[in-house]
Amino acid sequence: MDREAPHSPQDALTRYRALLEINELISAHRRFEDFFRELSRLLSRIIPFEGISITIYDIENQTTKLYLSESGKQTEYPDGRIFPMQETSAPEILKDRKPIYMPDIEKDARFPAILRILQQHGIRSYCVLPLSSSRGCMGGLHFGSSKPEAYTAEDIEFLQLVARQAAVVLENILTYESQVESQRELARERDHLRLLLQVNDAVADKLDTRELFSAISVCLREALNVEYASLTLFDAQNRCLKRHSLDFPGGGGILQQDAVIPIENTTVGEAFTKAIPVVARRAEIERHPPEIAGGLLGEGLNFLCAVPLISRKRVLGTLNVASRREDAFSETGIELLKEVACQFAVALDNAFAYRHIEELNSKLAEEKLYLADEIRRNLYFEEIIGTSQSLQKVLRQVEVVAPSNSTVLIFGETGTGKELVARAIHNLSTRRQSTFVKLNCAAIPTGLMESEMFGHEKGAFTGAVAQRIGRFELANHGTLFLDEIGEIPAELQPKLLRVLQEQEFERLGSARTVHVDVRLVAATNKDLQSMVKDGEFRADLFYRLNVFPIVMPPLRERREDIPKLVRYFVQQVAQRMGKHIETIHSETMEELVRYPWPGNVRELQNIIERAVILSSGTVLRVPPGELSSSAEVVNKNIQTLEEADRSHILQALEETHWIIGGPHGAAARLGMKRSTLQSRMQKLRILRPH
Repeated sequence: MDREAPHSPQDALTRYRALLEINELISAHRRFEDFFRELSRLLSRIIPFEGISITIYDIENQTTKLYLSESGKQTEYPDGRIFPMQETSAPEILKDRKPIYMPDIEKDARFPAILRILQQHGIRSYCVLPLSSSRGCMGGLHFGSSKPEAYTAEDIEFLQLVARQAAVVLENILTYESQVESQRELARERDHLRLLLQVNDAVADKLDTRELFSAISVCLREALNVEYASLTLFDAQNRCLKRHSLDFPGGGGILQQDAVIPIENTTVGEAFTKAIPVVARRAEIERHPPEIAGGLLGEGLNFLCAVPLISRKRVLGTLNVASRREDAFSETGIELLKEVACQFAVALDNAFAYRHIEELNSKLAEEKLYLADEIRRNLYFEEIIGTSQSLQKVLRQVEVVAPSNSTVLIFGETGTGKELVARAIHNLSTRRQSTFVKLNCAAIPTGLMESEMFGHEKGAFTGAVAQRIGRFELANHGTLFLDEIGEIPAELQPKLLRVLQEQEFERLGSARTVHVDVRLVAATNKDLQSMVKDGEFRADLFYRLNVFPIVMPPLRERREDIPKLVRYFVQQVAQRMGKHIETIHSETMEELVRYPWPGNVRELQNIIERAVILSSGTVLRVPPGELSSSAEVVNKNIQTLEEADRSHILQALEETHWIIGGPHGAAARLGMKRSTLQSRMQKLRILRPH
């Protein structure tokens, strides 16, 4: 084709079609490499070239990077090669933001670094077009041909249009890569914080130093990818360090758990003395005392890192990890180990304090409230008080299920703290930054239950004067806690099942489907399996809820927690009322422990509040007969659910003169459909008197 002749209308049409194809490439490719390959293939049919490349400018470092290139010849300049900006066309492009065209490089001495590369490829004509966008000039699009004067003014004008489109893609890719790197950094921080949370949860309820170390050693070895972890504590009496605990599953038994570690000339001793992390590789380990070096090297350990355990400005000992690899982890790993050591040191110090408190308790005739802060561990489950085996089993189940998105069904008597467990599941889950929404199904009239759950549109029913968002929408990306799930009416159960399975629903009065991402935690004090057998609860809904059941133990089954709960409630109530109660008589405490607590923790809280109100001095006094009278009231007032239901329906029927339907009938007053009320009357054998 004659390059000097004007382009025909057919050529112009071909180029416009090419621009449209390039525009389609922008949306078709996420990777710039793919876009670049397709771009060069497409342009090769329109513009003659033997080489095409993309460069990116680094203004801060004054360099030019060869980002991508395609050529028919091999070159010593691979993609990613960095050139000084002053040796390239970049300064001129950045200054003028105009194309640079060299019809014959043999007659042009500019850009010596570029000319050498072009000559290697046999290039005679050379053209650079700025890649400009909203971010400024990011780089250049380069074309080269083996023929001199290969490009016309129309060619360069067309290539400018191509460069503008390529700049858009490049800007999107660079922005995307920046976001990906930010996400990687956030992921690293998330993993970092997750380990710290795991360590916190692992040591929260441990009061024995060996149990503390065992709780974190597995997390530590997995997070840092090391084979060995140990704990050394300072023996103040003998002025030495002792290896208190050891976790080395792949060891051959050379290293002993209770060995004495010299302070002088050891990595562990240096970390303890200087109160800084110390790293030793094989050469440094060989300079240790023979018994220490022989043990470590005999097990093939070529890397050792010791971090001091500092609490309240005291160095308690060191936390140590070791690996068979000489470069087991970087500075980031050392920083992570330091943060773990901080948490561990606090827990360790607390364990020492607890041991001291236990020794004092054996000598004191009365229990002192000021010891409560030392006895209560710094639990992640702050509001769940107790260390009994049955409660700890529940908390372990919470720790296991919380990170998942599985549905949890909590069984337990009234007042056992089911809502606290639901909140703990939310707080330990990946949804903790989102909303925790609760709904007590027993407290909502049947007719309003659907609106409360799913919301309604304006005018959906009488009284719906405005649109309302339901609890499921409020809990989007968070957790929804449905208390007393057994009270959900039968006609609403299929819709609830659909939300759990499909994560979608429609508001009352709306045909638009709302999609949500909600984790459900449900609770009940009823026997749902029996309700399923009796036809009162859908079997498929029960199985969908019963993915991970948790049973809350009643207070009478964890009596060892009662003293801790008593101290906790006394402290809270006394502080709120401005009273100063220091002591609880042991006889009073024994009486509280013996009482069966039919109302569980809620009843205990109420009785403690009354006792604080009635106590005039610094000693907590529970009025004589208080517990026995509470038990009598409970026994007199307790009805079965069937009796309470029957009594409630009879009252409504009598007040409406046994009119069931209509706007003023018993069904409307009870907030249920007429057919539902008739079915309930038939089941409860309620007959109209003659």
